[in-house]
Amino acid sequence: MIKSISKHIPENAIDLVQEILEEHHIKIKIVNKRNTKHGDFRRFPNGSFQITINNSLNSYQFLLTLIHEIAHFVTYKQSKRVKPHGIEWKRNFQHLMLPFIQPSIYPESVLPHLANYIKNPKASTGADVKLTFALKQFDDISGKNFIFELNEGSLFSFNGKKYKKGATRRTRIECLETSSNRIYLFNQNAEIDPIEKTIL
Repeated sequence: MIKSISKHIPENAIDLVQEILEEHHIKIKIVNKRNTKHGDFRRFPNGSFQITINNSLNSYQFLLTLIHEIAHFVTYKQSKRVKPHGIEWKRNFQHLMLPFIQPSIYPESVLPHLANYIKNPKASTGADVKLTFALKQFDDISGKNFIFELNEGSLFSFNGKKYKKGATRRTRIECLETSSNRIYLFNQNAEIDPIEKTIL
């Protein structure tokens, strides 16, 4: 199993991941990019388990997603029915992820944000704006930006529609869809295509 994912994770993380996979046997499938999630964990009716992870992730995000999903598997095996991202999952994720938080695996620009994130990990790394931005710096250049990088009033496109960035609520950003004049709420980490290059 480690051979199939070794090219997707940092080289210095391979041995640590192999140790985890030798202890926790689970099928890992690498799939095409999904816009709604980086990865997922499933239990099938026949009792088998599978983790899927997007092939579009950079190695640092891939590793983080892999450990996130393995923590779901470990939590299920231990506790069966508990909240998907409850205290049991948080503890397992922290235990599994801690050995990887070192400068030989993660860049120094990512480490402080990652260390802060695992103090109280959320259902998605996308909920942590600073960590998401730090990880994105290692993506292949896509021409896209995060919506939080744009100035208020900037125009951008998303899924073929044109929007104008509005006010920021606590965790979401109000945006006006220009053809319908309807307001939509965007996650701060939504990746968009700027129409006006007014980046903060």
